[in-house]
Amino acid sequence: MTTHPPAAPGPVGAPPRAGRREWTALAVLMLPLLLVSMDVSVLYFAVPAISADLAPSGTQQLWIFDVYAFVLAGLLMTMGSVGDRVGRRRLLLLGALAFGAASLCAAYAPSAESLIAARALLGVGGAALMPSTMALVRSLFRDPGQRARAIGVWSAVMTGGVALGSVLSGVLVEHFWWGSVFLVNLPAMVLLLVLAPLLLPESQDPAPGRFDLPGVVLSTAAVLPLVYGLKEVPAEGLVAPALLPLLVGTVFAVLFVRRQRTATAPLLPPALFRGRGFGPAVCLNSLAMFAMMGSAYFTTQYLQSVLDKSAMEAALWSLLPSALIGVAAPATTALVQHGARRGHVVTGGFGLAAAGFGLLATVGTDSLGWVLAGSGVLACGVVTVMAQMTDVALAAAPPERAGSASSLLETGQEFGGALGMAVLGSIGTAVYRHRMDGATVDGALPEAARETLGGALAVAGELPEHASGALAALAREAFTDGLGAAALGGTLVLLLAAVTAPLVVREPPPGGRERD
Repeated sequence: MTTHPPAAPGPVGAPPRAGRREWTALAVLMLPLLLVSMDVSVLYFAVPAISADLAPSGTQQLWIFDVYAFVLAGLLMTMGSVGDRVGRRRLLLLGALAFGAASLCAAYAPSAESLIAARALLGVGGAALMPSTMALVRSLFRDPGQRARAIGVWSAVMTGGVALGSVLSGVLVEHFWWGSVFLVNLPAMVLLLVLAPLLLPESQDPAPGRFDLPGVVLSTAAVLPLVYGLKEVPAEGLVAPALLPLLVGTVFAVLFVRRQRTATAPLLPPALFRGRGFGPAVCLNSLAMFAMMGSAYFTTQYLQSVLDKSAMEAALWSLLPSALIGVAAPATTALVQHGARRGHVVTGGFGLAAAGFGLLATVGTDSLGWVLAGSGVLACGVVTVMAQMTDVALAAAPPERAGSASSLLETGQEFGGALGMAVLGSIGTAVYRHRMDGATVDGALPEAARETLGGALAVAGELPEHASGALAALAREAFTDGLGAAALGGTLVLLLAAVTAPLVVREPPPGGRERD
């Protein structure tokens, strides 16, 4: 059953237009979306305090960081299907309860093990919240033009939340204790629990069929090792510890696809991909996230390790490119609504992002302004693409499958981001190691200095002053060369996407009206 709140009537035969109630409901939906996206980066500045308090091992520290993203990615498709069955508003409220409870547990975690468990539960709550917010946008805004504007806001909030999370973390840790980075979630979750039942419509699939439990197992078994393997490639290279999870995940992905084609009530109905433009939208959206996360892998290290900014300074500088995001999505949505061809707008978005990579390819070891400009231009292009492709995907999916469509789109984003870090990170690492191989500073360099910039700076800190400066300068130049090579690779990928987009992007019908 799908119910909608009262909406302003439109012309005869047109979908009803959203009013003040629906736009207020959208503001409420942005609360969980902002917090879920912020939690990806909220631990950046809390790690030293957590290490001093809980004394985690190196492996435990990695899991404190990564378990949230792993669980989130692994459960998105499952939660999207659950929302279609039990109701998206109901799942949103359950996710808010889980996210709030996990935040409280994380804030007062007495040990590293309990913090890892709490971060995993945060991933479960986040996986319930994210597809629910997008699916409810589909229910709230049935007029295509209004839905496009709402999705533009959704895309900007999600992208900006990652940058805001690191800054908020720095401010809170500086004035309070590390647990405050989790407690900040609680007021927003309480507000969501109070306002959501009053403002948000309940919507679900009226005939969902049996729940595909084998599909859940297979999808999780495919996504988790694939994401893990892709995250390991930049650090480890194409070696067994990274390739084995990729192989295992690929096997389970093949089994999952076969299951979805034969099941009577599949977790992800293959009919979704028969929706006009849905498949290309998911792929192009993933490519946009490939660019965003692939560039962030380098720019965050550049600000801290090449320019020698403190973590807090780096986070504050990184906010400047994010400020442009709030302009890009609404502006490009307005272009499409005023008659610009969507394929041309998406091509322009990819071209703009490629230009951002082009700027990053030219940076030296003292190019703060150039890096910020390149990052800002790239972010504008990425958000342009994401806003348009999200709108296409939701419009192409049947309303009763909005949760499944949203979860698949978001899972594609997770894969795209991990793939961007893996591919571009591997290019940069290969160039860095090539530059450092055979280099000498008062003798042969230790292995750690030849592997990563962080390792080289750590080694430099133990050397006499003249050797320390020489090694640090050499490593920073090698890293910058790697950044340039990776940026050129990203430019090529995005230019190829720009050429492809007009051929595959779905255009809105004349007059901007689509059947709901």
